[in-house]
Amino acid sequence: MTDERTIRIEEVESVDAPPRARVADAETAPETMGAKLERKRDYLDGFLSAKPAAADPNAVGGDLYEAVVAALKDIYDPEIPVNIYDLGLIYNVEIDEGHVAITMTLTTPHCPVAESMPGEVELRVGAVPGVGDAEVNLVWDPPWSPEAMSDEARLELGML
Repeated sequence: MTDERTIRIEEVESVDAPPRARVADAETAPETMGAKLERKRDYLDGFLSAKPAAADPNAVGGDLYEAVVAALKDIYDPEIPVNIYDLGLIYNVEIDEGHVAITMTLTTPHCPVAESMPGEVELRVGAVPGVGDAEVNLVWDPPWSPEAMSDEARLELGML
């Protein structure tokens, strides 16, 4: 099946110029400096009086979320002198009405702290004010790799 389309070309000799924008007040009476300053002040008053939207304490950047991340940054891998958050072992932090679910991994399934690290994470996060309970989901997929580390961790380990 072929698709035949007809293209029409229209040639014109000239096109009327579009009408010019006009500001009648500017032509009749120039604005004084005081009036211009007052107009700017009105704009700034409205801009400066606007309040930022209330941040969800459970969302990224919220107080509770940041407190949970700070607790995670206090936990260090026993073999590597970097906290587990900057090491990239924490894949996800979800907070729902005081319940915190953390998805994490370890550097290797044969890590010597594979049995104790998830419990320590639950205890430390559960101790954060505002957290009712904490649950840790230990996953191996995707596997941890050095690319998951933050720049701070790489700098600490001399990898930058």
